Amino acid sequence: MRVEIHTRRLAGAIVAALAASVLIATPALAQQKTVKQCTDEWRANKDANQAKNILLKDYVTQCRAGNVAAAPAAAPAAQPKPATTAAPEPATTPRETTAVAPAGSFANETLARARCPTDTVVWVNTDSKIYHFHGTKDYGHTKDGTYMCEKSAIAAGNRAAKNETHP
Repeated sequence: MRVEIHTRRLAGAIVAALAASVLIATPALAQQKTVKQCTDEWRANKDANQAKNILLKDYVTQCRAGNVAAAPAAAPAAQPKPATTAAPEPATTPRETTAVAPAGSFANETLARARCPTDTVVWVNTDSKIYHFHGTKDYGHTKDGTYMCEKSAIAAGNRAAKNETHP
């Protein structure tokens, strides 16, 4: 009698463990990417996505559902352009901007730090035109915003948050 009870318990535990492993392996339970992560992926491959007529909204929807392959970690190096007689390129090329992103804004903090090695990188809330410093609660967390060099943010008409001090 005791052996039957232990055998049943063992069999139940094995079945439960197998069921749990199957559930964990399903993509539905895998950690879902955030809208910001998916948007950053789309922007990292903006030219290719636009060439394929993939809209940001559609990409984010598919990305959040787990139907998009992960973006490469780094974009391939740009090929040198042949010499032309066209107008020269500006000394600093701005990051890819959207219709609402101001010039001199960056998709992520790493790009901004690379372009602003001697300036402070700030998070600009594009709705309120107020920027926040690294280490504050709003840095990188407002609904609409972008990373910018502080000098560029000021030149674009933005101001620092009144409750924050310059680092």
